[in-house]
Amino acid sequence: MPPPDASSDVAISIRNITQRFGDEGAHDAVLALDDVSLDIKRGEFVCLLGPSGCGKSTILNIVGGLFSPTSGTATVAGRPVDGAPHPDQIAFVFQESTLLPWYTVIENFRIALKFRGINKAEWDDRAMVALRAVGMASFARHYPDQLSVGMRQRVNMARGLCVETPILLMDEPFAALDEQTRMVLGEDLSQLLAARQKTIVFVTHSLAEAVFLSDRIFVMTARPGKIKTIIDVNEPHPRSPDFMLEPRFSELRNECYALLRDEIRRTVAAQRDPQPAGT
Repeated sequence: MPPPDASSDVAISIRNITQRFGDEGAHDAVLALDDVSLDIKRGEFVCLLGPSGCGKSTILNIVGGLFSPTSGTATVAGRPVDGAPHPDQIAFVFQESTLLPWYTVIENFRIALKFRGINKAEWDDRAMVALRAVGMASFARHYPDQLSVGMRQRVNMARGLCVETPILLMDEPFAALDEQTRMVLGEDLSQLLAARQKTIVFVTHSLAEAVFLSDRIFVMTARPGKIKTIIDVNEPHPRSPDFMLEPRFSELRNECYALLRDEIRRTVAAQRDPQPAGT
């Protein structure tokens, strides 16, 4: 993959990233990523899709500055990521709720906005705008344990939006939800993307979720993770549930499955018969 053009619309660039956990040659060493390169454009929604353990979340954590790769480079908006978070550029939404249980919903927002360096006078207005966008404004004074799992994820998504970073990293945010709730939140996310033009990197195991949400799908191999192929969806946002009924949707989902089938079998075989590192 050629180096990024500084004048282009690239939001995130990864070059030749390798990530190894543990000392090379050690029995318990794990090569999570192997020479991964990719570019993500500004305002693009991309999904990282692959079998368990292929390094999807590791890519997210490297881009988010939670740790540095063993080798290779990552840049965000042309700035190197050096193992330090960039709260002016990136917000995270995780699979598990990160709301502090002893604070109300709006108090959790205030903490996030304070950390982001937003003027205190703007905190409540920005929080309520984001909560209204996901239909949770009437729960601003509730505590997290008064909300269902789906409601908490709506709040988490709204909190990621309210800090107004250009990039949102989402690590399986709907994984704990039932299928119906996942579909509704997926529709909401597509609408929010169309309205706000954020760059979103979304990790998922769901083929349908990846096809419904993505502009492009980065299909990954079994560990050590590499980019196997990139699938263009070419469907404008916001997306209607009717898209799921179209032949194009089924074709893309089947293509994803065909690409992943052998990778999933490799992952299952490795779990049944683990080999020492380096073999």
